[in-house]
Amino acid sequence: MKYTTLLKKGEKEARKAGLEETAVKSLLLEASNKTPTELYLILDNDAPLDVEKKYLELLNDYTVKKRPIQYILGYAYFYGYKILVNEGTLIPRWETEELANNILIYYDRMFKGKKIKVLDLGTGSGAIAIALSKEEANMEVYASDISIDAIMEAKRSASLNEAKIDFRVGSWFSPFENEKFDIIVSNPPYLKETEYVEDIVKNNEPDVALYGGEDGLKFYRDILKDARKYVNDKFVIGFEHGYDTKDELNKIIKNYFDDCMIVNLKDSMDRDRMTFIIKE
Repeated sequence: MKYTTLLKKGEKEARKAGLEETAVKSLLLEASNKTPTELYLILDNDAPLDVEKKYLELLNDYTVKKRPIQYILGYAYFYGYKILVNEGTLIPRWETEELANNILIYYDRMFKGKKIKVLDLGTGSGAIAIALSKEEANMEVYASDISIDAIMEAKRSASLNEAKIDFRVGSWFSPFENEKFDIIVSNPPYLKETEYVEDIVKNNEPDVALYGGEDGLKFYRDILKDARKYVNDKFVIGFEHGYDTKDELNKIIKNYFDDCMIVNLKDSMDRDRMTFIIKE
């Protein structure tokens, strides 16, 4: 078959399966080992049989087995950086790029030009830590996760991107006894136990990285009750959270940080998605 025929076949099957049609182009790029420009120039050519076979296998994974495209490829892009992912790590989302971007903005406002220590709690794939480390050379970045497998994959991604990060295995602050940080950032599991989740997510991504208890705020309580011991006098703590939990999260924050400014920000879809605790 011609490349263009393979592409149209994939789009049709994705559409029938209720999946994103544009994702099949990534599968064809992977199977053919071509760049987007190279593929565009040969769309009307016949694809070699080995490319066709590999593409159809990948397409079956996507449209029949309903595996996320990122797990099929083994990577996702976050803030322009290639992040390795597998079934043991949460796939980085574009919403989380906004969290990382706002952390960089707060660094410029409060610490610009200064060397600071940054901690990414529950780092998962390492996406946030890697983006911050690469985007701001003055950040000395640390990251923790309770999953050894996630930390190992995050280390591989950091190596791939030549990012210097101190990864440690443990629950939240446990690997950092007696250490203090200028910025703490976290995107903990925040889905409510009863919240609807698409099958392609629920059936593939790890539950431990998705669900945050009955109200979705269990892990924010765990982090906030100890966070004060791990920040310097001047600090920023930034969270991503569920779109409908802002007010309740603010109440929890005030229990431990009643002398700080709380800033709630919306994402690009106009949903309450990020909260920052500021002490200047």
